[in-house]
Amino acid sequence: MIKARITVTLKNGVLDPQGKAIEHALTAMEFGGVGSVRQGKVFDVELAESDRAKAEADLKAMCDKLLANTVIENYQVEIA
Repeated sequence: MIKARITVTLKNGVLDPQGKAIEHALTAMEFGGVGSVRQGKVFDVELAESDRAKAEADLKAMCDKLLANTVIENYQVEIA
């Protein structure tokens, strides 16, 4: 069993209205020093696979095909 965490974030330069709304809300709640907020998604995936290289290839394919919009998003795969 292989466990992985996939983090998907918007690419730099892509407008992040949710992040901007969170940033404004934090400022309104008087949390000082908040310069910028970017939001993203996290996926925890368990694979019934023993080959780490095969699991990593499968996880990257999942990101490219479904979990991330690679035109506007970056992703990072971390295998535990």
